[in-house]
Amino acid sequence: MANEQLHITLLQPDIVWEDKKTNLEQYTSMIAGISGPKNIVTLPEMFTTGFSMAPERLSETMDGPSVQWMADMASKYRCILAGSLIIEENGKYYNRMLWVQPDGHIYTYDKRHLFAFAKEDQHYTPGDSRLIVQVNGWRINLQVCYDLRFPVWARNQGDEYDVLLNVANWPEARILAWKTLLQARAIENQCFVIGVNRVGQDPKGNNYTGASSVFGPLGQVMWQQEGQAICHTITLEKELLLQTRATLPFLNDADKFMLL
Repeated sequence: MANEQLHITLLQPDIVWEDKKTNLEQYTSMIAGISGPKNIVTLPEMFTTGFSMAPERLSETMDGPSVQWMADMASKYRCILAGSLIIEENGKYYNRMLWVQPDGHIYTYDKRHLFAFAKEDQHYTPGDSRLIVQVNGWRINLQVCYDLRFPVWARNQGDEYDVLLNVANWPEARILAWKTLLQARAIENQCFVIGVNRVGQDPKGNNYTGASSVFGPLGQVMWQQEGQAICHTITLEKELLLQTRATLPFLNDADKFMLL
């Protein structure tokens, strides 16, 4: 039977550039300080390094220490950890989002849309499939940063998923697009949308103000925070989702298509 509530914790950190040890120490402290129930703890894109184009130097395998840290934290705190990091596999590099369960099982989603503007496509291999995971009867569609700009990739055909979760390193210069697109994905897919971003600066001159957000299935702002590192837990109610879709069954009128 589905749990009517889902407790999601958003970690909006100031990522220290390419310093895995310091970043993991920061997250360990933040997670230890979470009070109350937590089903999922979410970290931003490339949470161990920042948005780096140096995978040859920074990548790890799925047996590496950062993945092991995620598994250890999930097990210790009996929650799911989600976030992306740089993974090497079969000689290729991926901006890979991990969904790490407390039982040790790991699901992976490789970022589909690589950010050519920053030459991400020259260093990483794109994914080729969506991933919808489940927890307590909730279905969650995983995406990474730039994926947000492509609505077909997020399209909720029928009621495939209940929550769209996007983890990012989205800079202040384009933060209006971040907020607007998160809200648009919620409206058009009649789902909860969660965007997890970072704050701080990187050596490339990018400034990050966060604006990690939670939107409801009508596009309503349920929570949003800019300008500071923060750890925040929000509870989603399944009844709000079901009521919205039953009262306003817009998904029934959507164009039919297949993702190839």
